[in-house]
Amino acid sequence: MVPSETSTARRRFLKLLATSPLLSCTGLPSGWMQALAAGQDRSGISSVQEALNVMDFEPAARKNLLPEHWAYLATGVDDDSTLRANREGFTRYQLRMRPLADISRLDMSIQLFGVRWNTPIVLCPVASLKGFHTEGEKGVARAARSKGHLQMLSTVTSTSVEEVNAARGEPVWYQLYARDQWSETLKLVKRVETAGCPALVWTVDLLGGSNRETFRRAQPPEGVRAPLCKNCHEGLRKPMYEGLAEQAGGEGSARAVYTWDGIKRLKDATRMKLLVKGIQTREDAELAVAHGADGIVVSNHGGRAGASGRSTIESLPEIAAGVAGRIPIILDSGVRRGTDIFKALALGATAVGIGRPYVWGLAAFGQEGVEAVLDLLRRELQMVMRQTGSTSISKITGASVVDRFGTIPSLTPSHSSGNR
Repeated sequence: MVPSETSTARRRFLKLLATSPLLSCTGLPSGWMQALAAGQDRSGISSVQEALNVMDFEPAARKNLLPEHWAYLATGVDDDSTLRANREGFTRYQLRMRPLADISRLDMSIQLFGVRWNTPIVLCPVASLKGFHTEGEKGVARAARSKGHLQMLSTVTSTSVEEVNAARGEPVWYQLYARDQWSETLKLVKRVETAGCPALVWTVDLLGGSNRETFRRAQPPEGVRAPLCKNCHEGLRKPMYEGLAEQAGGEGSARAVYTWDGIKRLKDATRMKLLVKGIQTREDAELAVAHGADGIVVSNHGGRAGASGRSTIESLPEIAAGVAGRIPIILDSGVRRGTDIFKALALGATAVGIGRPYVWGLAAFGQEGVEAVLDLLRRELQMVMRQTGSTSISKITGASVVDRFGTIPSLTPSHSSGNR
């Protein structure tokens, strides 16, 4: 049973119990069960103040979106098993609590390429944000500015990089989908560099295409989409593609053929730092380092790329061992809690990215919702840092966690590699 079905069944049971004559035999106060039943229904939050965790924004976002918009955000690939694995993978690792440390001062800051950030929490690229709220990418940029978070902008943005940079108050990092023709890719790279973006994040995990069944099942019949929705993922204006040649294929089709020498071609074409996004094995992490990548993003596209059935958090230890602190590592996919962020940092990540959670906040309440999501995650991370006696990000190491088999990971921490 999927989580939404479980919640619905629980609410129905509690409501049934609340009206049952058996309730009088329990000795519980009048109205207690009704309140409990109502509390199980998270779809009714009407303000950001009501949210206790980032998951509370998910049903609120779903209520505001057309089914096909929601499906684009919610989909994984095939039967969504990799999407589920991303969440389940975090349960493999447990925390080693260390009380009685002096936790009067906490330092959550990190450095990436010489820039200090208030927290290790990164806003990952998500396409067509105006399809989820009219504030779109600008609303997210203003939230990132307000809270001091690193933001990556999708190639398939519904707002130009120039406008987003203006809203952010400084240039964002730019996520790149390479075009079929190198000359077209080069045009895109040069535009982004001219806009001042300091880093290019090349996504490679979709080069072979993806089979997003949940998204495809939710699409309206042919001819209905256009009048129904002018801001959908497929139909929304894509300003970064203006002036570029059309590409063959559509949603889920294979993209351009690129190999490892694509790293050198991109580095030769720009002064921006180059990160490779979509690394999932030690071998590929080592190849990325060998070919000159400035950083990597451990990602399976939130379960939307290949049907590996393997979570990114479970892939991280071998990747961190292969990188051995030489370049920064950012992890995304499945992050929902401060404890998730902590575990990723302990297992070798330099920073940790979120995607769906901040889009839930955006879809539910616009910029205010994004800010609330970031506040909740920061608060949760601060709490677990205090509970484990980790007074700075650098003190979160492999000794901070244990896997379910009782093994303490032996890793080379990569937090110190952020200045490369």
